[in-house]
Amino acid sequence: MTSREVKEIAYTLGAELCGIAGLDRFANAPEGYHPLDVWPACKSVVSFACRFPAAVVSCGSDVAYTRVRNSITAKLDALALDFCIEMEKRGVSCVPVPTNESQWDEKTGRWRSVVSQKHAAQAAGLGTIGRHSLLITPELGSMVWLGCVLCGEELEADPLREPVCDNCGKCVEVCPAHALDGEEPVQQACWDHAFGDDPEKRVWRISCHACRDVCPCCLGSRNGG
Repeated sequence: MTSREVKEIAYTLGAELCGIAGLDRFANAPEGYHPLDVWPACKSVVSFACRFPAAVVSCGSDVAYTRVRNSITAKLDALALDFCIEMEKRGVSCVPVPTNESQWDEKTGRWRSVVSQKHAAQAAGLGTIGRHSLLITPELGSMVWLGCVLCGEELEADPLREPVCDNCGKCVEVCPAHALDGEEPVQQACWDHAFGDDPEKRVWRISCHACRDVCPCCLGSRNGG
């Protein structure tokens, strides 16, 4: 199959962006979290993204953002599964990577996906990771949600993007948990502040997305389409 044919499948299933990465771009993956650690037959990685509705970041209630995040996670997981099925019909084996499912990595003291969605997307040329640790795409900014699959066929890789983030520091200044003060984001500080139960309303919610809101490239960059 050609890379174009592979992308057309993703677009038909609902992806808005799609890119392909060769395994050489995962040389710096943490031990145990390289695509080959997940599936030794992997020969390339297909990454895709869907639009995250921008208006929900301006809501006065946590409900809309939380519901969109949960629903779009399920959407990307379903897209990845359907993509693998369609590829298998064409004689190509693929393995879906969960969109939002992490496990504890004792070696580095942080939660990780079995293959980082953000790093896969960056390796596939969808965008670049910003200072706030979110992927920024030229077309849709950081208002995207990501999915990827491990592909058993070697495909032509897409060119890498030039950095979109210019390190303006606005996300660092606005973070209420000071999770971005150092060179590396403090994952647990962010998660402890932003995710959890609301004791008054007795619901689980995402209560903070300040770094996404303040980013000048939240909705895309002047380099986008």
